[in-house]
Amino acid sequence: MIKKSFFLIIIVFISCSKTDVFNRDNQIIINPIAKCENGFAGEYPCNDYDLLTHISLEDIGGADTTGSNCWGWTDPISQNEYALMSTNKGVTFIDITDPANAVILGTLNTRTENNASRNIKVHESIAYIVSEAAGHGMQTFNLGKLKDVKNPPVEFTSDRDYTGFGNAHNIVINEDSGFAYVVGSNTFDGGPHFVDINTPFKPTAAGGYAEGKYAHDAQVLTYNGPDTDYTDKEILIGSNETEIVILDVTDKENPVKISTISYPNIGKTNQGWFTEDFRYFLLGDALDEVNNGVNSTTIVFGFTDLDNPIHHFNYEGNTLAIDHNGYVKDNLYYQANYTNGARIIDISNIDTKTFTEVGYFDTYPENNNTETNGAWNVYPFLPSGNIIISDFNNGLFIIRKSKS
Repeated sequence: MIKKSFFLIIIVFISCSKTDVFNRDNQIIINPIAKCENGFAGEYPCNDYDLLTHISLEDIGGADTTGSNCWGWTDPISQNEYALMSTNKGVTFIDITDPANAVILGTLNTRTENNASRNIKVHESIAYIVSEAAGHGMQTFNLGKLKDVKNPPVEFTSDRDYTGFGNAHNIVINEDSGFAYVVGSNTFDGGPHFVDINTPFKPTAAGGYAEGKYAHDAQVLTYNGPDTDYTDKEILIGSNETEIVILDVTDKENPVKISTISYPNIGKTNQGWFTEDFRYFLLGDALDEVNNGVNSTTIVFGFTDLDNPIHHFNYEGNTLAIDHNGYVKDNLYYQANYTNGARIIDISNIDTKTFTEVGYFDTYPENNNTETNGAWNVYPFLPSGNIIISDFNNGLFIIRKSKS
């Protein structure tokens, strides 16, 4: 009897010493591979954010691979989490449920040729992928396939290709309406190209808007903010390189321009995001640091009246690094700041024009110069609280706020 108990203890000890340790609710306990201590997580400068895993570009795509955008997907049934890492060669899908034991499941290669700019979004467990590669169009990919991979990594094929445009810079999706908006394509003079994606794997052209300027990026949502003139309308906020354009795209056959706004020292209106109460819009300009020698600048607009948007204030970071994509979750702004990595900024005092940086993780420790190197995108919307970062030079990072 004593020998049997001893044997059971040994089994328990061995199983609990694996990386996959579970708590009482059968959830994986995630431990960092490098805690943020004394300003560093391994070789990476940090503040209050630990490194859960890092996968190099060579591991993702082999030699001559460069990073691009990233996104995330959570399986609605298993709640497993996946990173969707775009590169110049395609999109690589990685199971990051247990980040320390992340598994590269496979890659969907570019539809035409390699290109440094590739963007991806997700709707109803389907990935939609565009690229600035000539003739690429839009690939669609059933993310449910990721659960069935037996011998990774594999080479995936797309489920349907939409060819209503060729090259495009980006794609945004209003998940409430089931419409995708392709921006910066070779159609509609670079303005938003509407695609109905309500029927899975049957994307259908739904018009577009060519009266504005080239659309570099956009956010589209069903409006529920303080301007009651537009309650429940589908609103597109276009970052159109030289101005912001606000459109009502509820009627796809008759989109209506609501207003436009510019700002001083404009360089390249790159990308922006609403606060969750729809009162403010946070914008990154990709050239103001280059052209004007200013520190990383976030331009904040007041959008309580969509017909009359106003410039609220500018927030400056602590280096000359170029701010790129940024997203709001609760009262935090998660900003990919190129050579200065991912910055986490408390915006709870936005009314009084006060932002406070509360954390960071620098994926590009080489320098903080005004260069287009480093963190391209940050994805903060995983239910686990883990954060995905894609770095142009250094690959995929998964980080998480340090435990106190």
